[in-house]
Amino acid sequence: MTLWTCNPAPQCLLSHVRFPHLLLPALLLLLQPWWGSCHPQCLDYKPPFEPRLPLVLCKEYSKFGCCDVERDGEISVKFYSIMENFDHSGFVTCGKYIRSILCQECSPYAAHLFDAEDANTPMRMLPGLCGDYCSDYWHQCRFTLSLLLEDLGSPYQFANLTATLEEDRRKFCNYLELKDKQYCYPNVQTNAELNAQLGLVREDPKGCLELCLQEVANGLRNPVAMVHADDGTHRFFVAEQLGYVWVYLANGSRIDRPFLNLTRAVLTSPWAGDERGFLCIALHPRFTTVKKAYVYYSVSVKKEERIRVSEFTLSTHDENQLDHSSERTILEVVEPASNHNGGQLLFDHDGYLCIFIGDGGRAGDPFGKFGNAQNKSTLLGKVLRVDVEDNDDGAPYSIPSDNPFLREMEARPEIYAYGVRNMWRCSIDRGDPFTGRGRGRMFCGDVGQNKYEEVDLIVKGGNYGWRAKEGFSCYDRKLCQNSSLDDILPIFAYPHKLGKSVTGGYIYRGCQMPNLNGLYSFGDFMSGRLMSLKENVTTGEWHYNEICMGTDQTCRFPKLINSYYKYIISFAEDEAGELYFLATGAARATARAGVIYKIVDPSRRATPGKCSIKPSHVNIKGKLIHFHPKEEFVINKKPTTTPFPTTTTRKPTTTTKNVTKKNDTADYEKNNNNEKGNITNNTKYKSSNNKNNLSHDNKINNLPHNCPDGYGNKSHHWLSHNRHDCSLL
Repeated sequence: MTLWTCNPAPQCLLSHVRFPHLLLPALLLLLQPWWGSCHPQCLDYKPPFEPRLPLVLCKEYSKFGCCDVERDGEISVKFYSIMENFDHSGFVTCGKYIRSILCQECSPYAAHLFDAEDANTPMRMLPGLCGDYCSDYWHQCRFTLSLLLEDLGSPYQFANLTATLEEDRRKFCNYLELKDKQYCYPNVQTNAELNAQLGLVREDPKGCLELCLQEVANGLRNPVAMVHADDGTHRFFVAEQLGYVWVYLANGSRIDRPFLNLTRAVLTSPWAGDERGFLCIALHPRFTTVKKAYVYYSVSVKKEERIRVSEFTLSTHDENQLDHSSERTILEVVEPASNHNGGQLLFDHDGYLCIFIGDGGRAGDPFGKFGNAQNKSTLLGKVLRVDVEDNDDGAPYSIPSDNPFLREMEARPEIYAYGVRNMWRCSIDRGDPFTGRGRGRMFCGDVGQNKYEEVDLIVKGGNYGWRAKEGFSCYDRKLCQNSSLDDILPIFAYPHKLGKSVTGGYIYRGCQMPNLNGLYSFGDFMSGRLMSLKENVTTGEWHYNEICMGTDQTCRFPKLINSYYKYIISFAEDEAGELYFLATGAARATARAGVIYKIVDPSRRATPGKCSIKPSHVNIKGKLIHFHPKEEFVINKKPTTTPFPTTTTRKPTTTTKNVTKKNDTADYEKNNNNEKGNITNNTKYKSSNNKNNLSHDNKINNLPHNCPDGYGNKSHHWLSHNRHDCSLL
């Protein structure tokens, strides 16, 4: 990359030697500052990074900046080429100015110094200088200007064209000076406030982490899950609640033929918030050789609602399609009610299939003396763990020899953990990429009843308390006071002031955003709130920070946006470990309002080249549907709240089937109304699909910080891991 790569216009303008009278006005135009707020950004319109090796010439940017050692070497060649024109005293006098000016391409604020933050405006040819520095430069070395600009044309031309500037200090500095005294060079380098948190995730005054998003898929009907095959293709597979699973290639294109179509078998409805449907898919951890997929969906058998977990085999004719005739039922569980269906499948690091089943529905787990979740003779309200290896000629699964209740009388041997209400979205920690710490940990979001949502760390044999407890608080006081309960507390719980239906997430272990390593990101389906937890490895406590969308210039990078649809359905990671979430603007299985967003840290990126991937070839049968993003960046200067526009709504019917995703029917209507004040009036988006009549109020830029006093501040972690009474909220 050279100084001129980001803006080809100067080369075109300055190459028309037939019109020399146009060159000076063009030069002056391109030296003038283009006003805008400043944020760390490089000339390639991407965040700064830490070079893999220390820089030699521009060594002040060895820790964090916009140049790698290769680019530093190219700048060094140019510097010494210029300095060949000087004797020793000239080298000593002017070398420091020329080196500093050339090295500003490596500054983490390079885009601001060169007015390159907006790709649609001309870029300066030299960085913006502070007034005093420019005056010193003019007095000491003003005749070096043409040498700095000689790459753009004939040195003799520039000797004449820049003479006017070099002879007049006022003109010289009028066009080299950046009027913003905080961000001009060298002030930008020494400004303590600007550099105090440089390279760290940006936080707003209330401690909210400012991140950005990239839209990667749209037009989906309640996308409930996204998985990858870990086979080098970097494909990802997206499941819709209706029963379709689609294949997306690494370039964002979708194959027009579904990977799986179970729409005829799946039990769901077009009602808003129906929890039933196709809920999850998991590919075998050795998919390249075993070629099996496992799915979790609702089904009706003789008017009896059930959860079915099935196994499918990959088609022998198409690597992007399952053999629909190969379905084999692994497990079926009768559902007493239409809600609390659970809906998670994943393979743990031992290669066993884990199945997460809800407590059976209704409210308060009213089944039996202790409820389903505490009853180890039923599979409802449990985390199951089974072995599906080598099952072609025998039973669909066997029991792992280390399952905790294998030898307990009347306990189902499949049970791995119990006392869960309705776990919605779980994940396995890949482990720290350098130390391996955390590898294999299982995180789950468990949806609460009336007061609290929780995040749990699942361990073998663990009792997670429901229905005795909800979060850290007692729900059934008689059970709660039972000394034999011996339950495991959540690592974090939050009250319904923040949200009413947790969506579990992932610990980030990808490559592209080093700041996020170890950060557990999750959300809330009802409030649309994005949240994060970070573990203190010394104390084991988890510290909470809300995640909000970067405002103003924070997300002004190509392809990035700063707003999203409200209903956060699921989280996912791709083959490289990058993090995504799936959301919709209309919580109905038939509404094409679903979007997949990639989470992006605008503060720091990995060193260029470090995270490059080369997806292996995929044989395609059928057509590719190319991706076209529909969302727009929102300039949101002061996020404010506004109520929904007044509309006439039909009262919900009191049928057991009209239930919400993870919450009871009454709760859904109540929750939806309670959250109507949480949408900003600055979300200026194009509608993703006008047919669905999506309100702009279903898109979120930033939620107000309506936490209890002190809650949300990164120093307050008193709901996480330590045993505090949540009723204090």
